[in-house]
Amino acid sequence: MNSKVIRLIFAGIALYAAFVFLVISVYPDKPENMDWKDREEYNRVQITKLKLGSTREEVLALLGSPDITEAKRQNENAIQVMFYRTQHVRADGLTTQDECTPLLFENEKLIAWGDGAYSSYQQS
Repeated sequence: MNSKVIRLIFAGIALYAAFVFLVISVYPDKPENMDWKDREEYNRVQITKLKLGSTREEVLALLGSPDITEAKRQNENAIQVMFYRTQHVRADGLTTQDECTPLLFENEKLIAWGDGAYSSYQQS
């Protein structure tokens, strides 16, 4: 092969690698921009990283906006449940509570997650 052709091939590969690097670093994948399958997997992985006592803001920074949310005031406490989609149940185009993992917050602090968390929210 001609050395000019080889240089052009290497230049093309280098430009492509630079382009891919820039796209990945400038446009990070945010939960809001993922399709539902990727979002479910992302949510499952991120929920395993949660720690009791995390703030609501820390969870929002990690997981993005919840798919469903509920809140109530009980005496002096603000109780909020945020639902994040983690499992596909029906192909109906809607996200329902049975397709989500609930995260329970009391006064902006994470106190529980999972089905038991929502049961305790409903009973209080």
